[in-house]
Amino acid sequence: MAAAPHPSRPAPIGPEADAAGRDRYFSRLARERPDIALCRATSLVGRALDEELAGRRLTTAQHLVLKMLSEVGPCSQQELSEQLRIDRSVMVGCIDALEGSGLVRRERHPRDRRAYAVTLTPEAGPALEEAERGVPQLLDRAFGALTAAERRTLTRLMGKILNVD
Repeated sequence: MAAAPHPSRPAPIGPEADAAGRDRYFSRLARERPDIALCRATSLVGRALDEELAGRRLTTAQHLVLKMLSEVGPCSQQELSEQLRIDRSVMVGCIDALEGSGLVRRERHPRDRRAYAVTLTPEAGPALEEAERGVPQLLDRAFGALTAAERRTLTRLMGKILNVD
């Protein structure tokens, strides 16, 4: 005679369980645990971003760096890392790749001669424009299940979580 499952643990899903049962498990888990749902949603959006930018030979981080430099001007790698919330070690690789592609260059920082600032090259403008043209399709692919009002609500809620209201 098999022992009854512990009341605080879900019953194990055995070989007799069908795929629909497993699918229902994740649906329930995502409804109960916003952290799990947000992680999975982030993966889906990240995949959509990567697919959209792959044809433009940019990563998401590179796109964000180009966009920030275009809007605020030359910045140090540290500033870019802090503002874009990209780990410093990832940022180094990102800037190296952008520099290798001829889209940015490192120059002496105008306010601190000991530091370097990342600066856009003339080739960055067209690359950024092309990436930005894909944003509407990306948003539709990543958030197509949401209405316009739901997208605004999601944006507001994410801003609240990130403390950027």
